[in-house]
Amino acid sequence: MKALIISMGSIGTRHAEVLTSMGIEISAITSQNIRSLECFNDLKNVNLDKFDYFIIASPTHLHYEHLSYIDTNVSGKIILCEKPLFDKFRDFNPNNKIFIGYNLRFHPLILELKNMLNPSEILTIEARCGQYLPSWRKRKYTSSYSAKKELGGGVLLDLSHEIDYLSFLCDSKLELIKSCQTKVSNLNITSDDICMILAKCNKTLINISLNYLSKTPYRQILIETNNNTYHLDLITNRLKIVDQDGKITQIQKPNLQRNDTFKAMHMDALNMQNHICTFSQAMDTMRLIDQIQKENI
Repeated sequence: MKALIISMGSIGTRHAEVLTSMGIEISAITSQNIRSLECFNDLKNVNLDKFDYFIIASPTHLHYEHLSYIDTNVSGKIILCEKPLFDKFRDFNPNNKIFIGYNLRFHPLILELKNMLNPSEILTIEARCGQYLPSWRKRKYTSSYSAKKELGGGVLLDLSHEIDYLSFLCDSKLELIKSCQTKVSNLNITSDDICMILAKCNKTLINISLNYLSKTPYRQILIETNNNTYHLDLITNRLKIVDQDGKITQIQKPNLQRNDTFKAMHMDALNMQNHICTFSQAMDTMRLIDQIQKENI
């Protein structure tokens, strides 16, 4: 199998590492000279038909352009587009199988949660994610796409994992109730650095909080049902379950490596396609993002 990766920034490089470990032959669209790879400087100079799998890892504002070109010029292929799908909602009718790189769906403790939960029994969910942008984007954060609204940066798009994995756990798209998306810090950025979302999924009330402000990184999910409280910490890889009698059960994955979720995602995209985020599901996420963006103009 041959794969073409569009853009070799940090996320493209990670995809290349994972796919190479899977025995897949890699080529790349990049301005860099990477001796271990066949490299092209322009997507339009490539014979796309010789590739089976395409990974779009370019900045968010270029996703639509690159996806449109590939999808128009090949058929019967598999395309994985990095999250979020686009920088804003756009109409698009794909010709190929298109999946979106929400790798947290493949975190083993999110999969454990999904197996444990009955979506109809979930009362409330709180999901919170915070990290300090200058510490996260260490190579001059002001130059990163995260810092620039015009490149598709900002917490709502950058941290849209939360919207996706909650839809995944609830087996349904989220419906917006109210949101606040803005910039409150002194960070030298043009993008939003905080977003708070109140939503619902069927009868479940959902509260999502995202920010670029926290000097102590955290990514947590708190779920309440009538019988149990579930607390998942995605930094420490620990799931804590407390029942009505106060009995505590803990499940830990201390040896989990970040590439593990990416490898599981690629394997699913290329084989069973059981949990991978579909194009339709990603479009539901983009519709919610569009509502939030319009509500906070």
